[in-house]
Amino acid sequence: MQKVKLDRIDRRILHDLQAEGRITNVELSRRAGISAPPCLRRVRALEEAGFIRGYHADLEPKALGFHVTVFAQVGLTSQAEADLQAFEATVRQWPEVRECHMLAGETDFLLKVVAPDWDAYQAFLTTRLTPEPNVSHVKSALSIRTAKAEPGVPIDVNAPEEG
Repeated sequence: MQKVKLDRIDRRILHDLQAEGRITNVELSRRAGISAPPCLRRVRALEEAGFIRGYHADLEPKALGFHVTVFAQVGLTSQAEADLQAFEATVRQWPEVRECHMLAGETDFLLKVVAPDWDAYQAFLTTRLTPEPNVSHVKSALSIRTAKAEPGVPIDVNAPEEG
């Protein structure tokens, strides 16, 4: 991975790609105020430097039959690194778990789980999650609605140049 120093143009490119991943290079370069070839080179450099992890489509869960989103707070009996890694490896195999965050504090992990309905989530909970050897408890919170779901991070395109 190369070290890339972000300037105003790079931040603009990242900002616009994060907001609109299917933007054409021509439009991206227009917004950034540079021509298309250098814009494409900058995008490739940002990808190689690890600023851009990938591109994806933002899908509507309900349109695909996933009407329930649950945030499951998971407590483990052991927080030894090997046990944490084993739990993370298991969670990565469950397609209904869309996000997994290790937390500091009372809860060890926060999982974002999608399911067609509450019964399907309960089946996942009782047949897969709670039977895991290191799981001591699970607290489920049903999401009623999403008021905001912004991808990535806030990028200030007008921030002063790094020194």
